Amino acid sequence: MHDSSVFLIEFGAIILGLGLLGRLAGRFQFSPIPLYLLAGLAFGEGGLYPLGTSEEFVAIGAEIGVVLLLLMLGLEYTASDLVSNLKTQYPAGLVDAALNAVPGAAMALLLGWGPVAAVVLAGVTWISSSGVIAKVLGDLGRLGNRETPVILSILVLEDLSMAVYLPILTALLAGAGLAAGSLTLAIALGVAGLVLVVAVRYGRHISRFVSSDDSEKLLLVVLGLTLLVAGIAQKLQVSAAVGAFLVGIALSGEVAEGAHHLLSPLRDLFAAVFFVFFGLHTDPASIPPVLAPALALAVVTALTKIATGYWAAKRAGISAKGRWRAGGTLVARGEFSIVIAGLAVTAGIEPDLGPLATAYVLILVILGPLTARYTEPLARRLSHRFGTPEPVAAGVAIPHPATEATAEDQDTVGRT
Repeated sequence: MHDSSVFLIEFGAIILGLGLLGRLAGRFQFSPIPLYLLAGLAFGEGGLYPLGTSEEFVAIGAEIGVVLLLLMLGLEYTASDLVSNLKTQYPAGLVDAALNAVPGAAMALLLGWGPVAAVVLAGVTWISSSGVIAKVLGDLGRLGNRETPVILSILVLEDLSMAVYLPILTALLAGAGLAAGSLTLAIALGVAGLVLVVAVRYGRHISRFVSSDDSEKLLLVVLGLTLLVAGIAQKLQVSAAVGAFLVGIALSGEVAEGAHHLLSPLRDLFAAVFFVFFGLHTDPASIPPVLAPALALAVVTALTKIATGYWAAKRAGISAKGRWRAGGTLVARGEFSIVIAGLAVTAGIEPDLGPLATAYVLILVILGPLTARYTEPLARRLSHRFGTPEPVAAGVAIPHPATEATAEDQDTVGRT
């Protein structure tokens, strides 16, 4: 009974605190994500007042938060949108991997950590945070922007690439042979491909199965199906985020609209818990010794992510404003980077790798919402100051089903 009361007090204080921080951020028209992370640091390992009984529940809530963030993002697009965007944006995925994985690998080698640690740190710097970016897009009202499908395509390509990267990394960390590593990779690729085919070909049947006039039944079925698919995907070494996203794109029409309306409050609650959980597991004392290399790596890879988004949006025919918004939005790193670093720490590869990865992610998860908001205005001001004309968009832009404005207005559809 005592533990239950302590849990209620702790968790209630967390939720109340998040609400107050969110209100404070709203007054200044600022994303609350950095404030949520700092709250986690204050009440995590080495913080002002470490939590006790509620930590396990917060961990589960954090996992649900990531799943719901990707589900809601998937509900914004149809399966045909996904296939079309992946076909047109796969070169951007290759550029993304080259520009953002190489700095991490180079840093590990410069620090003398060896090739396995280089593969680990390459993954940490390569993968953007789908959870943070999904939250930022919603906070800034950009889900309907023309550059958002480009951002989404890059995120999906990164998440799907984890189906290849994680089995390879696991085999390297365990010292497994070629045969064992190949079998794990084949299973992961097969599962990811199967889920994608089901989502694309049988999305209408899934929507019909899920559909209900009763909001309670619709909520339970959609949430249950999403958690089930995400759990199975993760069990088979495919990202739970990928599974949740594909469930979202498999649903369409009135079902997608109804699910979006019902799940939005849950998404906001558990997403906030996710960012607190991230901070809870960061010991502030471990950050100063690795702050310099982490900061250097953060600056370099923030610029390479901006370049990636700019190039991808330009290739899609987006105007200069949309290109800068796309680049700035991709900067944040988060959940995948921590998972990758955690695997290496558990395997005992390099003792300083964990703190460096934590400091790096913390810097960029705080910087990411800022670059998403201010990269485009800053680029515009610098362009005007130095007299550089903004390039005119070329090519055919990726259409969005919710976008029916004129060509002049389409780059800011859905913004607030």
